[in-house]
Amino acid sequence: MKHLLCILICISSLVACTSSPDTHFPRYSYFTRTKALRAQVINLDTILLRYPFRVTVRDSIAVVMDLHNIDNYLHAFTYPTWKHIASFGKRGEAPEEMLSAANIQFNSLDSLWALDPNKMEISRWKISLSTGTAERVEKIKLDKKLVRSLDFRTIGSGFLIPDYLGEHRFWEVNNNGEPIKSNGTIPSETIHTYTSLPALAQAWRSFMDFNPDNGVLAMATQLGETIEIYNLNKNTHKVLYGPAGEPKFQTGKDGSGIPSGIMGFSDIKVTKKHIYAVFQGIKFKDKLATFQRGERPEDGGRFIYVFDLEGNPVCKYTLDHPVYGIDINEETNTIVATEVESDDPIIEFKI
Repeated sequence: MKHLLCILICISSLVACTSSPDTHFPRYSYFTRTKALRAQVINLDTILLRYPFRVTVRDSIAVVMDLHNIDNYLHAFTYPTWKHIASFGKRGEAPEEMLSAANIQFNSLDSLWALDPNKMEISRWKISLSTGTAERVEKIKLDKKLVRSLDFRTIGSGFLIPDYLGEHRFWEVNNNGEPIKSNGTIPSETIHTYTSLPALAQAWRSFMDFNPDNGVLAMATQLGETIEIYNLNKNTHKVLYGPAGEPKFQTGKDGSGIPSGIMGFSDIKVTKKHIYAVFQGIKFKDKLATFQRGERPEDGGRFIYVFDLEGNPVCKYTLDHPVYGIDINEETNTIVATEVESDDPIIEFKI
């Protein structure tokens, strides 16, 4: 319920929208291959996860980002045995504590990056298996121009961070946290007359991932069904609309924008050969009807869409558990995923 209310509150001032006949992006409607996947539940050691939003695996360590743990945001485990190593990223307002957590990226044992939007900081942690500890070794303050950044990816010269003012799609940011280059625009097929750009940017909030091996950056909208693929090596950009299209809204009496379409994607990963995106596809009116009946709607997606790096649909996986965050290992054909409202919230699928 908290996440639905957050979406309803954050998007404001959307008015007077009309379609543009001059801009139409490619559509995907079906996948040539479909497959049902059955989850293997992981029995975790010692640690209680309350709302595991993201998971990332690197070599022999897995890190889970939990939004609702009362003490720490980040939790490291051995992989694939899932024995608890350390919990870190302590909640609090002190200089070495975190006010919030939005995403993580695991590059190596001494390079686990975490984004704190409320403090506008990106921190790097070093995890030690031998001592069972995690130490913060670097902290980068983000420029105020980046507003309240909600996602990031690392690149050799710094970071990629979405633009939340609506003027661009994302920023290239240097290692000092300063934006140095803007890229792209919101790929809407609708003319938003009198629409506030920050409100439009909130509507088009997207999850992102970047693979430095092939230079592919992919973005998937939290609302609606739109995927963008940037190849930063080739300087190309492709936009894909699914059957639900771009984020849809109605204007409330108070002028606020109320989502009227669907919950879209909840995570995205770019591998050497493919793009994987977790898709929900649940209509907002159905979610609200469930709340009105006094019931709790399912939280997460039961589909993972797979595209090649050019955006061609490859496969649609149907899951027997709803998931939120994923990590992909194509060498072992394994998907590690989080199920946010389960007593056993870490699961794996074989593909």
